[in-house]
Amino acid sequence: MLKIFTLSLKYFAIVFITGFVLGTVRVLFVLDLLGERCAELIEMPIMIAVTVLAAKYLVNKYKPYLSLRSSFAMGMIALIILLTFEFTLVLALRNMSVHEYIASRDPVSGSAYVISLVLYAVMPMLAFRFKNR
Repeated sequence: MLKIFTLSLKYFAIVFITGFVLGTVRVLFVLDLLGERCAELIEMPIMIAVTVLAAKYLVNKYKPYLSLRSSFAMGMIALIILLTFEFTLVLALRNMSVHEYIASRDPVSGSAYVISLVLYAVMPMLAFRFKNR
């Protein structure tokens, strides 16, 4: 179980750091030019690609330690870590409550974000499953 938690942390770190860098670029350079919805929707496929690549890399590298069930657990634990970070650290820095954060989300890009979270959670399992075909 400790190995799965460690892999979850690695998966989270790769995706979170990339998202932090892209989010900074989005806010500083793209947001004023294209607006919030467009800027977030442009970032989304890049983040999904990073999610796929990170999951594939970790599954390939640590395949002897993984099963279908543990790769699913890896994604779910990483999602819990991500949401914990987002709903504590990020919201604290923005001085917002969870309710204010959800209410402030654009309906289109917010829905796309929820879909990307689901993909983030299941991607290690999908990478494991397709690796074993």
